[in-house]
Order: sequence, then C-alpha cells, then structure tokens
Amino acid sequence: MSVFSSDEASDDSNSDGSCMAGWVENISIPDVFPLLAAAQKALVSKSRDSLSTRTLHSELVYNYSGSKHITESLKRCGISESSTYILAARFNASPLEMEEVAKLINGNEIDLEELKTHANQAHILKVMF
Repeated sequence: MSVFSSDEASDDSNSDGSCMAGWVENISIPDVFPLLAAAQKALVSKSRDSLSTRTLHSELVYNYSGSKHITESLKRCGISESSTYILAARFNASPLEMEEVAKLINGNEIDLEELKTHANQAHILKVMF
C-alpha cells in the first residue's frame, strides 16, 4: 500500500491487545518472496507455540528483519511516523477484515508487482546487514 501518512496505521491493536496486521516499511522490501519466507517462518513458530514476539503479525516483521533483537527488528523494518510506503500483511484475513485494515491507512493501494520500484537498495543493505 502506498501511504502518505502512517500515523493511523501505527496504532493497530484491537481492544483485546491483538495485532490486526503486520506493518512493514515498504522501502525495505525488494520482492514479495523474502516476505513470504518470513511469513512461513512465523506460521511455523506459531504452530510450535514458540513465537519470539507476542503476536503472529509482529513475528512476521521480526523474521523479515533478520535481527535477533526484537526491538531492533521492529525499529528497522516496522513503520514509523516518517514512513511513506508501507505493506500491511494479515494472516487468514477475510475481505471484510482487509477492508478494516485498509481503513487504518491514509493512502493509496498499489500492486505487489510495484514493490521493487519503491525499494531503496541502500536502506535494505543498511537494515539487513
């Protein structure tokens, strides 16, 4: 999703404290494959009851970052107030749930094929290594 302001998206908790989506800074995503690999790893951890973070969605961001420090991972690859392009990832979402996630975002949705056009190679190298 292309986002002009991520202020609303950064506070994405339900009333029960569960996370509605995983928010990843889009400039750090060169292709959908690494994100799918991180999602698979998060699902495996969840199935083994061995999440390193509190939610499946934060586990996605944590796994994508490559860091073993949770706070650092969320800072590196999660969204911030200065984020202009973000990707919202939701596991097992119904169309209605995705509409709810989309309401949290002030911006325009873009196709996944456009990920590489928004990726910042220098930023990727900085946060991943």
